[in-house]
Amino acid sequence: MGRAKEISLKVIPGKVANPFMRRHHYSGTVVNNSCLHFGVFLDGQLHGVMSYGPSLNKSKILPLVAGTGWNEYLELNRMAFDSVLPRNSESRAISMSIKLLKKYAPHVKWIISFADACSCGDGAIYRASNFILTGIKENEALCLLPDGTKIHKLTLEANPLAPRRELGGRSFFDVTDGNFSWGRYMEAAGGALLSGYQLRYIYFIDKAKRKDLTVPEIPYSRIDELGAGMYKGEKMTLAERHVGKEA
Repeated sequence: MGRAKEISLKVIPGKVANPFMRRHHYSGTVVNNSCLHFGVFLDGQLHGVMSYGPSLNKSKILPLVAGTGWNEYLELNRMAFDSVLPRNSESRAISMSIKLLKKYAPHVKWIISFADACSCGDGAIYRASNFILTGIKENEALCLLPDGTKIHKLTLEANPLAPRRELGGRSFFDVTDGNFSWGRYMEAAGGALLSGYQLRYIYFIDKAKRKDLTVPEIPYSRIDELGAGMYKGEKMTLAERHVGKEA
């Protein structure tokens, strides 16, 4: 693991985490309801951030694991690391954050996260961290705007009355007549769905909760079967990735 063993993890405030995330995450954005930020340090300097928080739509996530209380899971909703950190730092940092959650937040039973294979990758970091693959679906919620930015429909649905730059100052509800119409928004904004897949991963801190999973566990090989494999925005099989550097 080399120098990855030398990294340290500290809880940091959003005013430190969010600027780093905007600079280094491929989306250039943060998730506004992130409430727990871990900074990843090497030689005393900040080189990575992981942000946890509740999901934007808990009603869809809670039923994935039967009997889950409203505060018994977290979503790892953003990760960003700069090029200074050595290889394997990402999976080591995830492992360290899980140990801290287990010690200081024992009410959290499991973690969910999503890999965006439309823009970045298919979740190799999660697989290296022993997350369970529980969902692979073609993208229907992430669109590319004419100025090159990307937006997820949950972002709009979470704040449908906010003025939107791509809509000339109008809100999501202004252009959809108060309806949650993703298609009408994309038409008004000139956006287009990104081609690719979204993958869903779950990690059970409380191993006993795994039996309560209400959706099938999917073998990693299914990623290649569906042609969903991607590395740094390029299509790639799992076998091809192992030839070079995994991310």
